[in-house]
Amino acid sequence: MDHFTYRDSCLYCEDVPADAIAAAAGTPCYVYSQLTLQDHYRRLAQAFAPLDPLICYSIKSCSNIAVCRVLAECGAGMDLVSAGELHRARLAGVDPARCVYAGAGKTDAEIRQALDACVGWLNVESEAEFENISSIAESMGRTCRGALRVNPDVDPRTHRHTTTGTKETKFGVDLERARAFFDTYGNDVHCTLRGIHVHLGSPIYSPDPYVQSIGKVLRLIDDLEAAGYRIEMLDIGGGFGADYETAQTPPASEYAERIVPLLQDRVRAGLQVILEPGRTITANAGVLLIRVLYVKRSGDKTFAICDGGMNTLLRPSHYDAFHFIWPCRVDAAHVPARRLKEMDLEGLVPVDVVGPICETGDFLARDWPLPPVQRGDVLAVFSAGAYGMVMASRYNSMPLPAEIMVDRDRCTVVRRREDYDDLTAHELTPEPLGTALQ
Repeated sequence: MDHFTYRDSCLYCEDVPADAIAAAAGTPCYVYSQLTLQDHYRRLAQAFAPLDPLICYSIKSCSNIAVCRVLAECGAGMDLVSAGELHRARLAGVDPARCVYAGAGKTDAEIRQALDACVGWLNVESEAEFENISSIAESMGRTCRGALRVNPDVDPRTHRHTTTGTKETKFGVDLERARAFFDTYGNDVHCTLRGIHVHLGSPIYSPDPYVQSIGKVLRLIDDLEAAGYRIEMLDIGGGFGADYETAQTPPASEYAERIVPLLQDRVRAGLQVILEPGRTITANAGVLLIRVLYVKRSGDKTFAICDGGMNTLLRPSHYDAFHFIWPCRVDAAHVPARRLKEMDLEGLVPVDVVGPICETGDFLARDWPLPPVQRGDVLAVFSAGAYGMVMASRYNSMPLPAEIMVDRDRCTVVRRREDYDDLTAHELTPEPLGTALQ
């Protein structure tokens, strides 16, 4: 469910016409619905309420400070993978103690910043990283809480670039190595190893992989506690799907229906549960608005060449991902009742929706059936709130787009559109590297 709907043949974001936003803010631009962000968070929180989880929003899915602030006001902590995301979380008013910090390549500087901020949990990805965290904590006279990230070797059946819980990935340690990891580091006094973290990947459209992985991890916890190690926290990660097509993913309640019974007795016994949702909150809370520059016909192909492409939304080119695309204004016969990969409406024309970038791979959709479009039309690329703006680039020296937050009938620019001065600001003041090279 989201708050992007057609009224009288015009797409609205909450109570504002989308093409009016495009006219005022320019295109390309990202538009977020505050009501959708709040609604998705609350549905998730209600579904998992029996576990009283700490819900740490995955900043990497959509890192705009205004988005983080909306979710923080709903009660979210934050899932971090860099010191930059820690900085954003603090600007959004989030207590670092309500944050978890993952990532296989934390630098020494980032570890120090996390320790200085007193981040709630550091998710540890390797033996070498644990030793480094412990050493840095000792040198700073600090202690921290560590959670070992384990790979349960469960295939989530998602894209190979977003699968993270199998043995072949760079993340975490094999389940078989976890016991030896605790035997080596479980009594460290500088980084107290008291948690287990697992993240399978994303998007996952079934509760089954979670049931499998949680079962494996609970057996590990039992083995560790039988050996004398105390486990206080289980972070089951995120990865729940989003509706790139209407009703594509189960509701949060369906995931919870299978997961809650596995963990409820553990929670009653004192185990803290953490969730790390990202796209399931933000994907359908955002659209990308682009404007058609030219309609071109070449042989049997029709191209809608737009002012935003792979530079604004990389997912189609990078993951072969599907995003529903539709004009913001259509005639009554072309108002979509559902957003599907195959649209069965009269008068649609197969179109390649492409951008301005000098790459053949610059596309948002190929042979996508659209109502007839012409120069100046505004198209909405749906389900673009997750991994949209965060993966946008300045390739071809294209300034980054604006981001707009809509709250009922009020629109706020939460990131201004870049200009050419922004593009070159870091290049106009060259300075010597220093004397260390001499």
